[in-house]
Amino acid sequence: MALPILRAGVVQATPALFDLEKSVDRVIDWIGKAAAEGCTILLFPESFIPCYPRGLSFDAVVGRRTDRGREHWLDYWTNSLEINSPHTRRISEAIREAGMFVGLGVTERLGHSLYCSLFYFGEDGTFLGAHRKIKPTGLERYIWAESDGSTLLTFDNGHTTIGGLICWENYMPLARAALYQKGVEVYFAPTADARPSWQSTMQHISLEGRCFVLAANQFVRKSDYPERYQADLAAEPEIMSAGGSVILDPAGNVLAGPLWGEEGLLVADLDFSLLVRHKLDFDPVGHYSRNDIFRLEVNGQPDVRKY
Repeated sequence: MALPILRAGVVQATPALFDLEKSVDRVIDWIGKAAAEGCTILLFPESFIPCYPRGLSFDAVVGRRTDRGREHWLDYWTNSLEINSPHTRRISEAIREAGMFVGLGVTERLGHSLYCSLFYFGEDGTFLGAHRKIKPTGLERYIWAESDGSTLLTFDNGHTTIGGLICWENYMPLARAALYQKGVEVYFAPTADARPSWQSTMQHISLEGRCFVLAANQFVRKSDYPERYQADLAAEPEIMSAGGSVILDPAGNVLAGPLWGEEGLLVADLDFSLLVRHKLDFDPVGHYSRNDIFRLEVNGQPDVRKY
């Protein structure tokens, strides 16, 4: 039985912060670059549209909010992405032309609330679904709502099973186990964590899940922010997110990256025979699972979606 080899790409780039239209343009540009490299799977960072608002407080303290903070919120909300919108349709068309499976980190506008979401698109550009962060971290909880198990999605594209978690959701053991139960083989991990310790987390997941791990982060400088936010960021360093995007194989080996201090496209060929070879040693939902002792129930998680 011949197992596939698929070329995957990870985008480390700078969005057009707080500018929906220009951020979409940048997504489409990077899709074109990945297509030129022959990628059939592509991942963008967390909240690439319209940005991860690192360094901003939205004037929030316990028990008090301000009109100025609400103006910042309105700016962020206005520039966030809706599923059924001309902007998403533009992205879908670019993906259809490129013919690749895409995971796109966005701040999603749903009604009057925002979610930190991972949009999935099939090779024909079809929007397949959105995973919404089930637990935003720290002050993220002020600007992003939290989701439920119904968005813990995995997809079968006929070659492999793809799914993922966003940023510090990857520290939640049961969330990871929920994906392993669905047989995830290509694990997406869009993030805003640029600490060197994040590399250890990604390596652990590749070994624990015996899966390929694609981790994408933004590269952002303080000067990339609009002028209207510069005063709020006065105490921040110029390099606000150095990146650290990486691709790992099921044995924890680095295939590409980590990339630091610049924009770029990481590319690696994923040899799926490695998945089988390394399941000999460890299979978290197979011979190493001990279902006679442990049981995981996930409320509302859908079955693997075939398309």
